[in-house]
Amino acid sequence: MGKRLIQQRRGRGGPTYRAPTHRSIGKTYYPFFSGETQTGQIADLVNSTFNSAPLMVIEYSDGQLSLLPAPEGVRVGQSIEYGGNKVTKGNILRLDNIPSGTLIYNLEKTPGDGGKFVKTSGTYAQVIGKEGKGVAVKLPSKKKVILNSNCFATIGIAAGAGRTNKPFVKAGNKFYAMKARGIRYPIVRGKAMNARDHPHGGTHNRNSRGGGKYSTTRPRNLPAGKKVGSIAAKRTGKRN
Repeated sequence: MGKRLIQQRRGRGGPTYRAPTHRSIGKTYYPFFSGETQTGQIADLVNSTFNSAPLMVIEYSDGQLSLLPAPEGVRVGQSIEYGGNKVTKGNILRLDNIPSGTLIYNLEKTPGDGGKFVKTSGTYAQVIGKEGKGVAVKLPSKKKVILNSNCFATIGIAAGAGRTNKPFVKAGNKFYAMKARGIRYPIVRGKAMNARDHPHGGTHNRNSRGGGKYSTTRPRNLPAGKKVGSIAAKRTGKRN
């Protein structure tokens, strides 16, 4: 019998792939208001196992509470404006009201989805400018996307940028950190497995990845009759 697929193992519902959701503080999303502008205040800054960035608890003027990733440099008691046009760190604005060059995070993909992009600690996107009916934004991956101008985003950089500076040191520390998010760790290399367990396994021709298959690329110096199929590149590597 062959190896069970990872989808089958996840679907079984065992503790290996199950995140401890009982430790979750709550969902992070932009609240919905019928009015144009709302004001609020940062009631608390909390740490969450499920989020890499610290969260801020915002209490709005109507008494509603919301959890959102906190930006760098905010404090408890600071005022927050939702839906206005004041470009201040921590304020939540529509992309249409954010000037070009502003650093933002926690972007909505579509209006009303609560925030989908750029939520990891220390990350930020940059507003490029208006393009047609939308707004062009440069993501942390350097990719440019055009989003609806009514999508919300938070001004600033997501807090917790120094999270990756401290090494885990021991495998056990990383194991518990990954387990808190429902991520399986450690992951065994296919090359270290037996041939029956993985295409890269076994000792035969272990320097090649395809389980002993050699390259199908043909050299460029072959005679015309043998120079067929995938021909080797003239050069490799990054061009300066």
